[in-house]
Amino acid sequence: MSENHADLIVLGAGPGGYACAFRAADLGRNVVMVDPRETLGGVCLNVGCIPSKALLHAAEVIRETRHGDEWGISTGNVSVDLDKLRAKKDSIVEQLTKGLVGLAKRRKVQSIRGTARFTSDRSLDIDGEAWTFDQAVIAVGSAPVRLPGWPEDDRIWDSTDALELREIPKRLSIVGGGIIGLEMATVYAALGSKVTVIEFMDQIAPGADAEAVAILRAALEAEDVTIYTGTKVTKVKAAKTALTLTCEGGFEGTVKADAAIQAVGRRSNGSLVDPGAAGVEVDERSIIPVDASCRTNVATIFAIGDVTGNPMLAHRATHQGHVAAEVASGHAAALDTDLIPSVAYTAPELAWAGLTQAQATERGIPHKIASFPWGASGRNLSSGGGEGLTKLVYCPDSHRLLGATIVGRNAGELLAECVLAMEMGATLEDVSLAVHAHPTLSETVGFAAERALGTLTDM
Repeated sequence: MSENHADLIVLGAGPGGYACAFRAADLGRNVVMVDPRETLGGVCLNVGCIPSKALLHAAEVIRETRHGDEWGISTGNVSVDLDKLRAKKDSIVEQLTKGLVGLAKRRKVQSIRGTARFTSDRSLDIDGEAWTFDQAVIAVGSAPVRLPGWPEDDRIWDSTDALELREIPKRLSIVGGGIIGLEMATVYAALGSKVTVIEFMDQIAPGADAEAVAILRAALEAEDVTIYTGTKVTKVKAAKTALTLTCEGGFEGTVKADAAIQAVGRRSNGSLVDPGAAGVEVDERSIIPVDASCRTNVATIFAIGDVTGNPMLAHRATHQGHVAAEVASGHAAALDTDLIPSVAYTAPELAWAGLTQAQATERGIPHKIASFPWGASGRNLSSGGGEGLTKLVYCPDSHRLLGATIVGRNAGELLAECVLAMEMGATLEDVSLAVHAHPTLSETVGFAAERALGTLTDM
């Protein structure tokens, strides 16, 4: 046996990787965690979820301040000190990454900074050093997709570049109207950029409920964000004065930009660790197939998070990490649910889980819908909220919830009740009879259920 040996080696220290490593250590395993970054936390904590939410909070503060006149509150022109804002964002990331270091030390998880590649189903090369293991977990995440045919230019950014907050471009084009693109549009529009979003599909936030997306789109356009859907960028020219994006489809013409963000999705990093050397199957998209217990086709090796395909979300990776650690440690565990929440932290937020109305229709699943408009929510209006909607999809016979979509302030937080209800097989009666505090935004979930049952008195 090699001097460098571990019971369990976790490749990747993102939300899935560190959750897996820490859970396995709690179960008594000797765990080593390998990641090429100087700090723990992966993309999510360092250059993704956390820094983006810090900037989105700053954007919300800016918007609140600018619209203060409606409430008789005037603060004059809003100015932004980019250096201070960047430093605040970085300090939050630093606080959290240092916290992870402390958690790893407390659990005696060894962290190695390096790049790992499999050499067999029981061995790895980590920057030239040979390691052996009883079991391994692949949790190396994903990377932004780069569009082919674009020129090499410092003004063309991916999501990581955008979160560095290098500058506030006067004109910013965002190619891709998914969650990442819309969040970046929210941030930079508040900071003062004239933002244009170009989405290939027929709606922004593809896959989300169309009625809810229409509310979000109207809110973004009210903040002077231009949105082109059903539109493809066919050519990008980089001149000294500007980038020129040539478009066809829903919008025919050109868009001038001082910077452009590519936000067209992410690609699994599965192939980077040479899984084939261990006999692990990987498809043409670099995705590693796993079962509900996160096992690959090789008994000693598991895979979790973005490398296992969509949905590429941190909270899915975390739950998979717990499952892999428990199964590897001899416990029975599985992630056998497709109720993985999706949240766009835009203004307003858009959140959904389970079936949308369109998905239920496409799959021929019997269903009905019930919704409650936030224009009738006292808490929403008294908090300065705009248009919003809580929408439930349910079975017409059993009244069990099948899906939920919420658009409005703190929608991501409110969705948790709906996810729990669906996981527990709750009915409309269960939701409506649960007493919701008044006035709260959470009432809108109860009101939507009451509306379906014909017991609503608030409309």
